Amino acid sequence: MMAPTHVVVGLALGAAVATVEPTLGTAAAVGGAIGGAAPDVDLFVGQHRRTLHAPALLFVPAALAAGFVLAAPTPLSAAVAVGFLAAAVHSASDALGAGEELRPWERTNPDAVYCHVAGRWLRARYVVPYDGAPRDFLVTAAFAVPVVLVFSGSIRWLTLALVAGAGVYTALRKRLPKYFEPIVE
Repeated sequence: MMAPTHVVVGLALGAAVATVEPTLGTAAAVGGAIGGAAPDVDLFVGQHRRTLHAPALLFVPAALAAGFVLAAPTPLSAAVAVGFLAAAVHSASDALGAGEELRPWERTNPDAVYCHVAGRWLRARYVVPYDGAPRDFLVTAAFAVPVVLVFSGSIRWLTLALVAGAGVYTALRKRLPKYFEPIVE
């Protein structure tokens, strides 16, 4: 899935918190956005979808942080809990997409995300056929709805900008590999 999808899903987790405890909503949304994006830092450091992606392991600190936020609900504890949960969901949901490749619609790499617990790559499921696929855009738009309904101001505008950016990326996705081949290979 594309980065905007992961960030919007993180924002939606923050929106869920905001419906239960409005005073923690903004912090939870910020944590969700950061956590939704964080695993993809391994594009630049380490091996993508292996170094910072941990589809099983990240749920452990997410559960511990959730327990902490229930015991001591503060904006910081909410941000940390939702951040870890968004990172865990990001990592796990990458298995629903394609493998890590420049033209994922060709399905040449079935490895979606590395599971450190199992010690192996999880297979791509192609529920979302590839990052930037029209179905990926629909996932982004669907998760944006609760965010836009719950939040106003900068979080709402950020979400709408992410949806717009996702739309542009979706429109251009299949044209981009020829520009990135010289860099990647």
